[in-house]
Amino acid sequence: MATLLDPTARGRVILVGAGPGDPGLLTVRAVEALQQADVVVHDGLIDPRVLDLAPAHAQRISVAKKRARHTLPQEAINALIIAHVKTGSVVVRLKGGDPFIFGRGGEEVEEVRAAGLPVEVIPGVSAALGCAAEAMLPLTHRDYSSAVSFVAGQCKGLTDQDWSGLAGKGRTLVIYMGIATATDIADKLIRDGVAPEMPVAVLERGTLDGHRAIKTLLADLGPMVEREQVASPAIIVVGEVVELSDAEDKLGSWARIAGTLAETVA
Repeated sequence: MATLLDPTARGRVILVGAGPGDPGLLTVRAVEALQQADVVVHDGLIDPRVLDLAPAHAQRISVAKKRARHTLPQEAINALIIAHVKTGSVVVRLKGGDPFIFGRGGEEVEEVRAAGLPVEVIPGVSAALGCAAEAMLPLTHRDYSSAVSFVAGQCKGLTDQDWSGLAGKGRTLVIYMGIATATDIADKLIRDGVAPEMPVAVLERGTLDGHRAIKTLLADLGPMVEREQVASPAIIVVGEVVELSDAEDKLGSWARIAGTLAETVA
């Protein structure tokens, strides 16, 4: 049986992880899929050099999402993909990071399969892995962390999520889409028993031009994001492993640390 990457197989979907940004982090298989595309349905923030890997004749359709504003609702994206496949096109659904880590790849696979159409998933380097590697921040370490968890800071609202036990000594917590709610995230974790002085890193625009890696303490997370005018895309890493990173320390003097912690406790 031919694989979905067989150029003779028409009318199919290939979900491709584009990685965190740098085209050099694409897999060989991802490049092969792009080179066969008739239609590329892509997220925002995909590097133009990645899109250039598709044939010149391939139609490129942006379905970029921004906080509180979707160009197309997910249902419309699913319908768009299916409509193009039914014309016999090879549709590459290009997603930042990995399709199955906060990329709604699972939903799209379900819809395509429900329509009776063939689909393949090509994994990508997730934002957490790519950004952490760039910042020399090991998400696990024998001396500091034996577990790592990934959560979404916006998915269905913070109040609906139970993060108990995911952060603290010996554990690493990676938060996607959490910049807009950074203060609430810090408050939530501190209420759950995470020490206010737990190291935290914010990795902004990882692997892209203008990337920054900034570290502080959990109690100072919200104020630091505001002071430094951090903007998405960015991830937040909470855990002792942050101390091993190359991230720039933006906390400031010990006097300000003491004041921040006192305000948090109060």
